[in-house]
Amino acid sequence: MRVKRYVVNALPEAVTLIRSELGKDAVILNTKEIKVGGFMGMFRKKKMEVIAAIESNQANIPAQPQRVSNPQVDAAVEQILQTAQRTATAVMEAPAAPPVEKPKHSSEREQFIIDEIRDLREYMVKLSKQQTQAAAMSEHLIRLNEHLIEQEMETKWIDRLLQAIMDKQTEAGSEFSKEHVWEHAASQLEEWLQPYSGSGISNQVRVVHFVGPTGVGKTTTIAKLAAEQTIKHGKKVGFITSDTYRIAAVDQLRTYANILNVPLEVVFSQMDLPRAFKQLDERELIYMDTAGRNFRSELHVSEVNSLLQTSEPSETVLVLSMTGKTRDMAAVADHFCKYGVQKVLFTKLDETSVYGAIFNLIMNYELLPTYMASGQTVPDDIEKFQVESYIRQLLRSNAP
Repeated sequence: MRVKRYVVNALPEAVTLIRSELGKDAVILNTKEIKVGGFMGMFRKKKMEVIAAIESNQANIPAQPQRVSNPQVDAAVEQILQTAQRTATAVMEAPAAPPVEKPKHSSEREQFIIDEIRDLREYMVKLSKQQTQAAAMSEHLIRLNEHLIEQEMETKWIDRLLQAIMDKQTEAGSEFSKEHVWEHAASQLEEWLQPYSGSGISNQVRVVHFVGPTGVGKTTTIAKLAAEQTIKHGKKVGFITSDTYRIAAVDQLRTYANILNVPLEVVFSQMDLPRAFKQLDERELIYMDTAGRNFRSELHVSEVNSLLQTSEPSETVLVLSMTGKTRDMAAVADHFCKYGVQKVLFTKLDETSVYGAIFNLIMNYELLPTYMASGQTVPDDIEKFQVESYIRQLLRSNAP
């Protein structure tokens, strides 16, 4: 191992020297503030002592492959280096602590800069890995990467998928064709999603609550599921709605109720629920429609959650529209997951060609997908979530 000591004015200066002299694989072992020069112990200047090291067989070996220039990454590195330099300068210019006792705030400053250095090193390692990965990607992997970005899949999942394919490519000892790249992508995605498949809506519950933002299609979805249960399975279904905020909401569900010959109860608060359940006492299955609100607000989520309390065997399904923004859907899911909601139903798949949000929500929040709905036709435009079918949609536009 080759170890070298640097005495510099600020950490970024040392990083530059370490890179040029020891290479990108060098690691910083230790940093500390020292004083140098002066006369008879006076007028000494504050410096940073940085100890770096690299394995002997790696020293002075040019990095391969060469770094791929990325303006956004370069700007991010530059910003972090400037922040670290300002931090180091501020610490070095701070008044010296009395020699007898080391003040608490001095220790905090030292810990702060140590944390900054650690974060900087971790970030630079991450950037190095990303750039090495980018340089190693074949044309087909680059196209897969671009496609998944277009599908709004989160970067962390794209990186993991590409790395998994590159690992298999290394094992095979040759570069994959386009067909093999997409086949391995589909296989890996299926492996990740399989634990969440086959959820559906439980046959053991009597009450199913549907929650979600305004305009996602909860009422139409309830009608589709009710038609399936009454027509195909001969079950006695009942409706409850608390969506009294929209004038037409009750009328829309009442229209479906009349067509399907299903009783409907309207509730205005939690106190009305016992009466509604009593009226539907003979029904085998009850679907409850809730008001669509601004569910980015936890207060509104809490308000709706108060209507979901029942002594009956029940479960709650979060309904999300694929026309919504990925970030907004994630915020809604995050709030409802705090109240134990585990199942999700996606609507309006026919109105989008971007499906990455489904993968993000399932994997990030461990939501169990139940159904996929598209169109307004009752009861046809809905089907149970199937992993293979979903992956085909996710990869379809660019699959070989």
